[in-house]
Amino acid sequence: MSSEASAAVVAPGGWLGLLGGGQLGRMFTMAAQSMGYRVAVLDPGADSPAGSVADRHLQADYLDEAALAELAALCGGVTTEFENVPAKALEFLATRTRVSPRAEAVAIAQDRCREKAFVRACEIDTAPYADIERAGDIDRAPEALLPGILKVARLGYDGKGQARVVTRAEAAAAFKAFGGVPCVLEAQLDLEREVSVVVARRGSGDAVHFPVAENEHAHGILDTSIVPARISRGLAERACAAAERIAEGLDYVGVLCVEFFVLKGERLLVNEIAPRPHNSGHYTIDACITSQFEQQARILAGLPVGSTALHSPAVMVNLLGDIWGKGGRDGAPDWTRVLRHPEAKLHLYGKREARPGRKMGHYTVLAPHVETALETARAIRRDLGF
Repeated sequence: MSSEASAAVVAPGGWLGLLGGGQLGRMFTMAAQSMGYRVAVLDPGADSPAGSVADRHLQADYLDEAALAELAALCGGVTTEFENVPAKALEFLATRTRVSPRAEAVAIAQDRCREKAFVRACEIDTAPYADIERAGDIDRAPEALLPGILKVARLGYDGKGQARVVTRAEAAAAFKAFGGVPCVLEAQLDLEREVSVVVARRGSGDAVHFPVAENEHAHGILDTSIVPARISRGLAERACAAAERIAEGLDYVGVLCVEFFVLKGERLLVNEIAPRPHNSGHYTIDACITSQFEQQARILAGLPVGSTALHSPAVMVNLLGDIWGKGGRDGAPDWTRVLRHPEAKLHLYGKREARPGRKMGHYTVLAPHVETALETARAIRRDLGF
């Protein structure tokens, strides 16, 4: 594409495209539609959360060139809602329309080995680790990495493709169980907390960040996000600066999230990069002037970014399929237990089948003080039975 076409503004009323049909795509679609855009979703699923609300659903594989060409011809810009979309699909689209984020940035975030090397090249710390490409690499890994966590380099998320290991023998067994695919062996650290920062960056290089979220996980899946994070101002500023440095180093255009570990003494380490809006940024829908999804639509359309200011403290809690069948009709929870709290906002993703560990929705509690929001969020959790 020419630089002039790449810089052109897609006015409301035009089409924006999306690769992926999950809940992140659903929330992007709704945000874009609220601004007057029409949205086309390319996703192989027949009944996806994003496809069900989009103005057009192209049901096709992500590497189907005919479908990709149709999407590019229709849309003034195309983005993605998950990082494991094939980079080749983004490369194909980039020759025909605006694409954000660019394929190379996504490719780095798709591979833990490349990702960690990139972060260190930005002079930002990660947990101690070693690349494990073959079984013999486990024997050569530093002793300090044990006990540790073996993680597949690609396609791992929400705790999948990870194994805690204490000995080299356990690491070798886990590597074999993962099919001998490339992995990283990462030292297990004593964490004080985990935090994340969502950044929105335009092609001009202008970038803004949202308030730092403090995240609690259960079984490798994000459970609760607390905003603002209960950390010092200095640590929050360092986290935001590091996230923006990573976005700049990637020459990133779009919305991305950087997840951090916080160790004793306020030591900050990058855990992962997500080249898309993030679960820990869902609070922005209700608690910020501009949500992460509206930012994604603005940037894709070539528009200025909006304010990231926080209206009020917020606590977001994920709703997993595990709680279906606990007292509601047709297996669904009794949502009045959430909505009887006037400061709570309920978001359901339109997924027909509830399964353990599957993200079915979330709720966000707003309050003048973060501890008040957390207290109400916990009361709702108890009312829902989890």
